Amino acid sequence: VCFIPGGLDCSISFVSHVLGKVCVHGRQKEILGVLVPRLTNLTKSDCIWRRICWRLVECVPDRWMEAVVLGFVQKAPGADVLSRLLGNLVVKNKKAQFVVTQKILLLQYGHTTAVLQNLLGYLSLDGLRRTLLHKVLQELLETWSSSSAVKHSSAEQQLYISKAILLCLSHLKEPEIESCRQDLLTSMMEGMKCHLDSNLPQLRRLGMVVAESISLKINTEGPVLKFEYEEDDETRELKSLLVQTPSFCVVPSLPDDDRSEKAGAALPLVPESDEKCRTAAPVMPDEESDAELDSDDDLIPYDMSEDKELKIKAPVYIRDCIEVLSGSRSEDVDKWEATVKALESLVRKNPAATREVSVELAKILLHLEEKTCIEGFVELRQRAQVAVLTTDPIPVAKYLTSQFYSLNYSLRQRMDILDVLVLAAQELSCPKFHGKIKHSGAQKPCIQLLPGSDSSKDWRRIVDERIKSKTRRFDMGQPRVELASRPNEFNCVAGYFFFPLIQHFDRPLTTFDLLGEDHLVLGRLVHTLAILMYLAVNTVAVTAMGKALLEFVWALRFHTDSYVRQGLLSCISSLLLSVPMEQILADMTEELLETQSWLGDVMEKDPDGDCRRLALQNLLLMENLKKKLEAVPS
Repeated sequence: VCFIPGGLDCSISFVSHVLGKVCVHGRQKEILGVLVPRLTNLTKSDCIWRRICWRLVECVPDRWMEAVVLGFVQKAPGADVLSRLLGNLVVKNKKAQFVVTQKILLLQYGHTTAVLQNLLGYLSLDGLRRTLLHKVLQELLETWSSSSAVKHSSAEQQLYISKAILLCLSHLKEPEIESCRQDLLTSMMEGMKCHLDSNLPQLRRLGMVVAESISLKINTEGPVLKFEYEEDDETRELKSLLVQTPSFCVVPSLPDDDRSEKAGAALPLVPESDEKCRTAAPVMPDEESDAELDSDDDLIPYDMSEDKELKIKAPVYIRDCIEVLSGSRSEDVDKWEATVKALESLVRKNPAATREVSVELAKILLHLEEKTCIEGFVELRQRAQVAVLTTDPIPVAKYLTSQFYSLNYSLRQRMDILDVLVLAAQELSCPKFHGKIKHSGAQKPCIQLLPGSDSSKDWRRIVDERIKSKTRRFDMGQPRVELASRPNEFNCVAGYFFFPLIQHFDRPLTTFDLLGEDHLVLGRLVHTLAILMYLAVNTVAVTAMGKALLEFVWALRFHTDSYVRQGLLSCISSLLLSVPMEQILADMTEELLETQSWLGDVMEKDPDGDCRRLALQNLLLMENLKKKLEAVPS
């Protein structure tokens, strides 16, 4: 920056053009890394330099304004510094106003939290700019409360918008909140519903945090919203944005060591005597001491050392368990708890008796509700259901899959059915480890001469054993488990698990509509089908399952919910991994080519990052098939 002596007038339009040209060509970091610190010092106490700086950015042509403004916002060490450097540029220049109030906040979401703090803090530091702050908050809330925006935008963009909303709320004053209280309440209710309807836990948690923050601002005296959710680093960061930090405490450009030193220096000093006073135990008054002495400590306690807890004997027959759980003996709560805890092991020990009443027992467990506060009740019930299903797969699978599309079931029960089917399929498809530990090296020899045997017949065996006994071995090798080979039990029953689930997904019921508002269950169903497809590898029905699954995916490929689309892409991965390559090339060539084109569109255009990643993964899996697909004659 040059000094012009003699009080001569000058124009800095040329410098503005140079600055804009350099920034638009991607050199913001280099030029503004030098210019911003220098202008920060010069404008700290000199109003003339402030006017020069304002003139510098105002003379930048509109086609380069975005690069210059964004560079200043990113490089400024705080909102107050940014206000000194830009002045009321957003009020005077329409292009700068569009960049600040629209493009950075609503059309982009890759900027850091510090950039949002600088930008929104800059809008709040002047009366003319506060009007734009209110406008920005209104547009952010409209986007946040739009169901279409929630469905078609990524979780990262929703997090970015949530941060901007909380920062705007932190800058609002009480009269401003009072004037827009009704609008805030309306937006809170609509946005909360949209986010709670989402299948993604992150979006639901974002909706809860933002709704709590808005409620806290508009209900300063009355009750506020409070949700139950698990706090993580993201949640704590969002809540901290609602508390406005003084500008002099923000030092974003310092290294880590200097930052820790500054933070330590900013802490208030507490005298040692005060700390001791705070940590010292409170002194009890004499009256309270006397009251403690008058307590009933002198009473002699009962001797309970020989008391034993009464153990309720669990049923030993499956039919007794059915009687206890079905309600005929429900008055005995202890007996009911013992039955629930022992049912899984009893089912596995008595497979023959279980098969006689398997469907009845599955029905009882599906409708079983917790009568007492038993620890791990949901897991105990689920394990018992899996045990019944694996013991008698075909009839129980028919019953559960038929009940999935029946009336008068809650969404929780339908998702429990899906979980049980997945766990049972996994258990049936995985071989059980029945084997003996076998060492890779030779075992320690043990020579035994049978009485009355002819030594001349076994001379070679005796010599070999003696040689082994005299041989020193320094490494016996690691023991390995010799697995007993056994057939895949899921092979014969895979169709009973899979096909009934895929048949009636498009038929809405009175209380159940998978293609409508019950998209959470649809997402769980799609993921379940993907897992069943993966577990059906090397089974007889895997090719038919693959064809049906591909048709199912093709019918739902444009679903608006990202959780459902993730499940559909997982189905494609399972199909490629499970169906033999020869069968895919022979029976599904055209469908696979169409799927490849669809995956390319998903990878480029889908707003959800996980969907893009899964699409890329599927395309990489299909690369192995590409050469064979090209070699197939048309």
